[in-house]
Amino acid sequence: MTSKRRLIDLSVTLDNNPNTDPPPLLPKIDYMDHQQGWPEMEAMFPGLKKSDLPGDEAWAAERLEITTHSGTHMDAPWHYASTTDEQMGGRPAFGIDELPLEWCLQPGVKLDFRNMPDGHVVTAAEVEAELKRINHSLQPLDIVLVNTRAGSLFGQPGYLAAGVGMGREATLYLLERGVRVVGTDAWSWDAPFPYTKEKFEQSKDASIIWEGHKAGRDIGYGQMEKLANLEALPANGFTVSCFPYKIKRASAGFVRAVAIIEDN
Repeated sequence: MTSKRRLIDLSVTLDNNPNTDPPPLLPKIDYMDHQQGWPEMEAMFPGLKKSDLPGDEAWAAERLEITTHSGTHMDAPWHYASTTDEQMGGRPAFGIDELPLEWCLQPGVKLDFRNMPDGHVVTAAEVEAELKRINHSLQPLDIVLVNTRAGSLFGQPGYLAAGVGMGREATLYLLERGVRVVGTDAWSWDAPFPYTKEKFEQSKDASIIWEGHKAGRDIGYGQMEKLANLEALPANGFTVSCFPYKIKRASAGFVRAVAIIEDN
């Protein structure tokens, strides 16, 4: 029996939407159409006339003002701290250009936490319970994707404050079992900042700030944020392709994440 391959796009579209990031981090795309591109082409080909071109059209292009964390992207250990792998003696944290390629094409597992309240910090026990529910035993290099309520709100008001976060102990639960790439459809792997800010104001406990990210000081890992279409995935039985763009010593790189499903 032959199998049929399905590809599910797990990446959001980068655009000039004001609801995808906090104002200081919003991407800006300037579009240049085929007429606006003519001065550039004319300068590169002296003597060329626009009327010589098919349809009197030059090229179209775009200029981007973005961060490495715009759109669907993968964070590198350098984003979390200057050092990593403290549990193994420690070493300088590496950038996205040094992330091992073998981490980025592996079996995927989906944890469904859409019914948990916004701002909830997922625990190791809750990860273990969800793995038991879907009858999955983690294997080294499994790519673990976290489906939150935020995925249904991307690009809409309220997205930045939606969804659950993965706490330090939940993150280490995955990393200690050999997981090296994770992802979420929320804006951050950690709980939305407004909830953490409120808790910090009450407790003054700095350990709760960015606690999931900071687990990368103990064990280095890659972390995808702003994924899409996780609700279309089964709990397991698929492969994730998520190779990040190589940017020298960068804290993150853009990813066109895709799930590959073989239907028998």
